[in-house]
Amino acid sequence: MAIKELNSDNFNDTIQGNDIVIIDFWAQWCGPCKSFAPTFETASENHPDVVFAKVNTEEQTELAQACQIRSIPNLMIFREQVLLFNQAGALAPAQLEDVLGKVKELDMEEVRASLLEEQKENQKAE
Repeated sequence: MAIKELNSDNFNDTIQGNDIVIIDFWAQWCGPCKSFAPTFETASENHPDVVFAKVNTEEQTELAQACQIRSIPNLMIFREQVLLFNQAGALAPAQLEDVLGKVKELDMEEVRASLLEEQKENQKAE
């Protein structure tokens, strides 16, 4: 499956219009980013039900800042518009497969209920 290039124009639409989206924040000069690229590409071929996307942090500096990217590579995984995974550093192929498997297995009703409860607790604390 082709990897989608994201920018400020299509970022939100991509997350809102797809069930699972994994985003690789990278830069051309980044050695670990280049090393991780084949792993990301292979995973995109193995998971046609997931949208694989990249954000070039050099070209999309405002988007990278809005996403609070401080080091690269950085992976974010959204499911049903909920950010479930956000981690700097390249993953080994087995680690990426494990994370994707766990994201797919999640009961999103439970996740949303947990997030709602967390919001309520935060509001009480304020």
